[in-house]
Amino acid sequence: MKIESSRLTMRVITESDWALFLQLYQDPKVIALCFDLLDEAGIREKFESRLLPWSPQAESWLCLVIEDKMTGEPMGITGFIIEDNIAQVGYLLSPEFHGQQFGTESLQALITWAESNHDINRYQAIVTEGNVASERVLMKCGFNLDNVIPEAYEIGGKLYADHYYVRNTD
Repeated sequence: MKIESSRLTMRVITESDWALFLQLYQDPKVIALCFDLLDEAGIREKFESRLLPWSPQAESWLCLVIEDKMTGEPMGITGFIIEDNIAQVGYLLSPEFHGQQFGTESLQALITWAESNHDINRYQAIVTEGNVASERVLMKCGFNLDNVIPEAYEIGGKLYADHYYVRNTD
């Protein structure tokens, strides 16, 4: 499976993508407003769970590696897991690709693919308070802020609100 946009190609993650996954999950600039740093065994467990086969009925993530279409350079990961008929989306980009609209382009391509190939039309994303860049990506892709839960998530010993974004096309 391959999803393409004007500048990007997205493909299913494989065992050979471990170094990229590890780098994303250990980079303070990537995870600062997402989650606490995990030890390597915890990151490996998340990685292994992303390698499981995906279908709309699966209880696992569809995890895709985002690559530059021209060079093949890996830029990050994106994907979703379906829970209660809602696709919970997520994405992580390496810092050198921040601010260049790659998050928006990859998420929009993923949603377009999911809608046309699997009739998925309900999406959700949970963003930690202060992660303004992720919120902008979601709004550009048609998501709306639905709910804010104060002090719902702890990162580095500090409590943050969770911002729930939704996108419905049905």
